[in-house]
Amino acid sequence: MKDNTHPDYYETEVTCGGCNNSFMLKSTSEKLNVNVCYNCHPFYTGTQKHLDTAGRVDKFKQKYAKFMDKKDA
Repeated sequence: MKDNTHPDYYETEVTCGGCNNSFMLKSTSEKLNVNVCYNCHPFYTGTQKHLDTAGRVDKFKQKYAKFMDKKDA
């Protein structure tokens, strides 16, 4: 096997640009900057909103309502 083929592995400080939270990980980079982290991402904080853009869900239900009624009967 060849020597020196693997990259160096560092204790990395990750800094979030959204909330300025920082935490430590191990990575091949010495320092990382991210836009969103677990501390401010809507999915993890529970503030995620589901939007029905232009009534797509209602449009789908109306289109396939006849099939759903037959299935339930």
